[in-house]
Amino acid sequence: MVRAVSERVIASLLVIAGSSVLVFVIMYLLPGDPAGSILDPSTASAEAIANLRRQLGTDQPFLQQLADYFGKLLHGDFGQSLLNSEPVLPKIVAHLPATLTLAGASTFISATVGVLLGVLSAIHRNKTIDVVARIVGLLGISMPTFWSGILLLLVFSIHLGWVPAMGSEGWKTLILPAATLGLIGAGFIVRMVRNSMLEVVNEPFIVTLRSKGLSERAIMYRHALRNALIPTVTMIGMLVGEMLAGAVVIETVFSRQGIGRILADAIMAKDFPVVQGVIFFSAIVYVFVNLIVDLSYTFIDPRVRRKA
Repeated sequence: MVRAVSERVIASLLVIAGSSVLVFVIMYLLPGDPAGSILDPSTASAEAIANLRRQLGTDQPFLQQLADYFGKLLHGDFGQSLLNSEPVLPKIVAHLPATLTLAGASTFISATVGVLLGVLSAIHRNKTIDVVARIVGLLGISMPTFWSGILLLLVFSIHLGWVPAMGSEGWKTLILPAATLGLIGAGFIVRMVRNSMLEVVNEPFIVTLRSKGLSERAIMYRHALRNALIPTVTMIGMLVGEMLAGAVVIETVFSRQGIGRILADAIMAKDFPVVQGVIFFSAIVYVFVNLIVDLSYTFIDPRVRRKA
């Protein structure tokens, strides 16, 4: 068990390091010059732009820039914003809780709605609840995030006035953004739970349980659902990444302050240190959640625990 946990932790650290290198390479290859973004080339002299490149270190070879980047990361230095010279780390730390709250609430909605509708859909196959669940799953998967967010905003905020339209103050402002992201995740989970349970109910051990006289409710909820949870938990772990990525759009649509909004603004302004810092922290959150998901397998399925 200890060996399995150690291997997963090491793999997680390698993923974080690999994602950091990938982000740095992408930022390096993107067209545009950070010095040219800070200083207007039409008014600034070539000497001033060259001096700024030297201060930023962008005049160095690629490998030297990469080494400097990782050297600063090891010391907890994420650099300064190119726009206002503010340290990147305090800015991310100040806005990270809002995005984590949004991602957590969205994941909770996805898991709750998705598992519930998926189980009911499998139990009542080809009945009304099954049709409703499949429609919800199809809508969740098909609708673009920005479109569903604007639609919910128009209906529940503009027309009905039940919740605030924008902002990030108070729990009421969290309802629409979390519901928008949660609906997308629920669409995937409904289909996953339904298909997994329909596969499990045809397994020989289910037939044995029925022959022993166990009630259908007990078979479905105590045995079939538990065996269907492995792929479902995997899907929930993957959805955390989708929630963090979707926060970029959702926080912009609903004017929420979070790292998604910071990332969108930084990309538009070519503020590379902020972009790298936000993606680095997002990768840490995603890898940590999936590490917890991997470890949870040992509690869900005894067969995994014995192998570990």
